Amino acid sequence: MFQTGIYVRVSTDEQAQEGYSIRAQEEKLRDYARIKEWLVYKIYMDEGISGKNITERPAINEMIEDVKKGMVQNVLVFKIDRLTRSTADLITLIDLFNDYECAFNSLTESIDTYSATGRMFIKIIGIFAEFERENIAERIRLGFERKAKEGYSLNSNHNISYGYNKEKGQKIQTINEKEAVIVKEIFDMFLNKHMSYHKIAKALNDRNVPTKTNSVWQGVTIKCILENSTYKGYVRYAVVDEKRNFEVKGHHDPIISEELFNEVQELIKKMSAKVYKKHPKADNCFAGITFCGICGKKMISHGDYKKDDKGATLPANYRCPNRVFRKCTARDVRHIKMEEAFIEYIDDIQDFDTLDEVQIAMKQEVKSQNIELLDNLQKQYSKLERKEKEVTGKYIQEGIDFDSYMNVKNEIDKEKKEVLGTIRTIEEFVDEEITIKKESIIKSLKENWEYLSKPEKRQFVINFVERIEVVNEKQEGKREGIVKVLDVIFN
Repeated sequence: MFQTGIYVRVSTDEQAQEGYSIRAQEEKLRDYARIKEWLVYKIYMDEGISGKNITERPAINEMIEDVKKGMVQNVLVFKIDRLTRSTADLITLIDLFNDYECAFNSLTESIDTYSATGRMFIKIIGIFAEFERENIAERIRLGFERKAKEGYSLNSNHNISYGYNKEKGQKIQTINEKEAVIVKEIFDMFLNKHMSYHKIAKALNDRNVPTKTNSVWQGVTIKCILENSTYKGYVRYAVVDEKRNFEVKGHHDPIISEELFNEVQELIKKMSAKVYKKHPKADNCFAGITFCGICGKKMISHGDYKKDDKGATLPANYRCPNRVFRKCTARDVRHIKMEEAFIEYIDDIQDFDTLDEVQIAMKQEVKSQNIELLDNLQKQYSKLERKEKEVTGKYIQEGIDFDSYMNVKNEIDKEKKEVLGTIRTIEEFVDEEITIKKESIIKSLKENWEYLSKPEKRQFVINFVERIEVVNEKQEGKREGIVKVLDVIFN
C-alpha cells in the first residue's frame, strides 16, 4: 500500500477570491485517498504562502526530504498549481519524483502517473522541459554573441585575462597595472630578446611572479598570452570554434599597441624554435632536431608507419621537406639507421669525461623537470575535477541542458584521462631515473643511451641536443644507403 503525502497550499488572496480553503482541500484529498486505498503518511500544509517558488515554503521542502528518504511513495495534490505555479519548479519536482520512484497525482486534473494518461502527461512535461532548456541555451548563446559584437568582454572575474580585472556586474574590464607590466615584458622578451616560450616562463618563475591563479608559468601559458588579441583592445568570441569565431574592437583599454601585437603574430608564424605543442612519439626521439646534411632543411618525421614481420609498428622515417618539391636529393632516413649512426658518431668522441659530466647534468635536469612537471600535472588534474564539479552543479541547477552537460563532461573526462596517463608515465620516469642512479657511473654516452628508456632518450635530445645533421649516402646495387651523422651540436 502506497504511503501517500498529501500536499495542500493556499494564499490569503486565493482563499478570498476562489473560495476553497486549505481544510476543504485536505478533506477532499483524504476522501480520494480512502477511495484509492492509499495510506496517508502525512499532510503537508503551506498556508498563506504564494506558489511562485519552492524555497520559501517549509512544508513542501519537508515533503521533498521525506520523498528522498523513501517515507513517501506517492504525492497527492488538489491542483497542479497548489504544488507550484512555476513551470521550471514543476519540471524539477517531477524529475525528483521519478528519480525516487514516487508517484504523482492531481485530483482536479485527474493525473495519475500509474495510468496511461498520467504517464503521457509526464512525457509531455518532459518534452516541454527539453524545449525550454534548449531555448534557454540558445538565448544565452545569442546573448553572449550579441554582447561580444558590441565590444564587451565575456570573461567573468574567475577567468579574466592576465593583465585585467573585472568585478562582478562590471561590463568593461579594467587594466591591472601590476600585471600589465608583466604582459608588456612578455611581449618584449619574445620579440626583442628572442626568448622562447619556455625561457620566458622560466624567467618569470625564477622571479616568483605568480600567474592569475597563483600558479607557475608554463610555455603554453606564455603562448596563449602572446596570441590573445585582448591585449591590443579587441574582444574575442568562440575562440575554439572556427565557424563562430570573430574579433571586434572592444571598449576596454589596450595594454600594447595593435602594431606590436601584429608584429608578434608574424614572428610566431615564422619562428623555427623548438616548441612542442604535442610531443612526438618516444620512438621517434630525433624529431625536431634532425637536419638534412645536403640542403640544411629541418627534416620531418614522416608518418608512414609500417609493420615488421611480427606485426609490431616500426618508427617513422625522417624526410627532408625540400625533397617533396624536388629542391633536394636527400633520401629518407630510417629511425633505426639514424640511431645507429648517432651512436657511432658519439662513440668516436674520445673525451668521455666530458660526456660523464653531461650525463650527470642530464639526469639531474630530467629529475628536476619531472618533479616540476608532475606537480603541474597534478594541479591541472585537480583543476579539471573542480571544473567537472562546477559543470555538474550548473546542470543540476538547470544552468545548461543535458546535451551541453554531456559534451562538456566528455571533454573533461578525456582531458582527465590524458593527464592521468601522463602523470603515471612521469612517475615511472622518476622511479626509473632513481634506479639508474644506483648503478655505477656510466663511462660513455653510448652506454648511457642504450640504458635509457625511449621516453628518456626523447628527454635527452630535447634538453641537450640542438641539431643533428645527417645524410643517407646511396650505395650502388643496394636498396638502402649508408646513414652518416655529419655533426651534432649540443645546447
